[in-house]
Amino acid sequence: MNFDGIWTPVVTPFNEDGSLKLDVLDKLIDTLITQGVHGLIIGGTTGEYYAQNMDERKTLLNRVAECAKGRIPLMAGINATATADSLELGQYAKSIGFDALLVAAPYYCQPAQDELLAHIQAIDDAFDMPIMLYNFPDRTGVPMTMELIEALRDRPNIQAIKESTGSIERMHALATEHADQLQLSCGMDDQVLEFFVWGARSWVAGASNFLAPEHVALYKACVIDKDFIAGRELATRLLPMLNLLEQGGKFCQYIKYGCELADLPVGPARRPLLSLNEQEKAVLKQTYDALVACRR
Repeated sequence: MNFDGIWTPVVTPFNEDGSLKLDVLDKLIDTLITQGVHGLIIGGTTGEYYAQNMDERKTLLNRVAECAKGRIPLMAGINATATADSLELGQYAKSIGFDALLVAAPYYCQPAQDELLAHIQAIDDAFDMPIMLYNFPDRTGVPMTMELIEALRDRPNIQAIKESTGSIERMHALATEHADQLQLSCGMDDQVLEFFVWGARSWVAGASNFLAPEHVALYKACVIDKDFIAGRELATRLLPMLNLLEQGGKFCQYIKYGCELADLPVGPARRPLLSLNEQEKAVLKQTYDALVACRR
């Protein structure tokens, strides 16, 4: 599996009553493919998987498979609080043609490292599919330590890691000590240039839901053309938006409002998350308008 490129963790469109808005999901998928992203992730944090029941998660996987299979690589996020639920989601994703799995630490229960290792091994044993690990301890409460990464070295299906700790030191270690084991994917948007400089060829980027052209251009400059002067210029334009998203405390809500500004009416985040207030919307809109003005 080649995880190169911009992978969009697709938002889940909701109606105002909280029901799934599948027609808008189709439009979003078509738009992202047209705009040149390289892969789609369904069931990531940006997709609010934690606020959905099993039937809804399967419905979303199936809808995207029907819309996009064969057009673009598809990765299924299968995180859950119980290993059995992750296995059920993984089996469903495999049965409908998904290409890879995104595996994070089960949240809230805080497994110890030996328990997390057993969880990942169980998923690998069950599916024989390419796996991208997702290390985001601020969300899950549990890190994937370097010792755990090393313990997975003999697992050829475990091929990549989305690194979202924000630790430059850890990113350096993954880029050097584990470069022969795992493909490094940027999971900390405001550090993307640093990731690319250190050899990452993949970026899982929530803002690509509504700013795909900018993300694709930055990837091309840094990874394909290896022109880091152009890459720094592009990153400088993106950075105000990326800083707002990473540091503003309302990541999913900002992404969804950004989609609205891009004529993709994906609706609100699901409760307990609330919509942005007018001041927050104004700040995002000002940042968005300044960025897209550079397209012209």
